[in-house]
Amino acid sequence: MQIQFQPIPTAVFLGVMVCWFVFAGIFLLRKKPPKAPERKRERAFILGIVLQGAAYAIVWSVRRPYFSPPFAMPESVEIVLGMATLALAVASVWMIVSAVRTLGKQWSFAARLLEEHKLITEGPYALVRNPIYTGMLGMLLATGLAVSHWVALPPALALFGLGTAFRVRSEEKLLREAFGAEFEAYTRRVPAVFPHLY
Repeated sequence: MQIQFQPIPTAVFLGVMVCWFVFAGIFLLRKKPPKAPERKRERAFILGIVLQGAAYAIVWSVRRPYFSPPFAMPESVEIVLGMATLALAVASVWMIVSAVRTLGKQWSFAARLLEEHKLITEGPYALVRNPIYTGMLGMLLATGLAVSHWVALPPALALFGLGTAFRVRSEEKLLREAFGAEFEAYTRRVPAVFPHLY
């Protein structure tokens, strides 16, 4: 298979890959906080992780030819779409980094409550209640625009949305039980995943 390096798609691909390395580094290389005692854990989140993982698998496996634009378009549109894709990837990684830092020792893959759990509402949590999922969605879209055949995005987005709904419900069930009226007021004030929407 012959690969033709077109400058704009190649730059977008490389930029998104750098963001993926940062994204992975956030979770793999971050300093682990001291282990805190857990109060409660919600198990239903596992299905959400599986569905989100399947969404990422789709955008990475249903690929178009390497270093090519998603579809035929004028160069000016290709430049704008490429810049938007890179901006989305960078903003998504920034959102995830900021959210993980804000959570500190409370961050976990699992839906859980710690003994001295606090309701975090500052930083990116003032924009959305689940900024890590917002950032993950942004990385899914950026990856799809950088490497996938367009047919991959609708099923990937559907699976990611379903997986995110499972995870949000699991986590917010715990927060609702722990913080009651304070959490309810927060949900009325701040959307779940999309700023100013849901």
